[in-house]
Amino acid sequence: MPVVSVGVLEGDALGGGFEAALSINVLIAERGVKMGLPEVLFNSFPGMGAYSFLSRKLDATRAERLILSGKVYLAEEMHELGVVDILADRGKGREAARDFIAENQRRHPLLHSLNRVRRKVNPITLQELREVTEIWVDSMMTIEPSELRRMEILRAAQLRRLKRAPAAGV
Repeated sequence: MPVVSVGVLEGDALGGGFEAALSINVLIAERGVKMGLPEVLFNSFPGMGAYSFLSRKLDATRAERLILSGKVYLAEEMHELGVVDILADRGKGREAARDFIAENQRRHPLLHSLNRVRRKVNPITLQELREVTEIWVDSMMTIEPSELRRMEILRAAQLRRLKRAPAAGV
């Protein structure tokens, strides 16, 4: 399809949410948004595409460093690394997306062609994603009870945060 995907991160993207964002052609993030892959904290790795997408956007060495760090990065840092394409002020992400689309409407055929070239030179195949996921599943089947407890603590913290969000106006 002649599509250039544009995505906006207005809130934190950790784990699977960040992996999904990595599949977008033009990633826009608002300042202060946090991104990361916390799976290493419970002796795992992101198995749904993060390595594939990051290693093409950066390189394998930097992708592995980012994944193994377990660090939560600010949008500003991810922009500096080259993971985020456009940095927008807080609350202005959607506006930045509209501006990008308007400013690049004439260049759409070029942007689409470059995306096609990128996919040709550095393809990410369904087979690759499936095989990585199989490795992840095998890895998860050997996870220790202590890592499961860490996951439960993280889950509980996320649920508490979700319960507070409406009161905070988020």
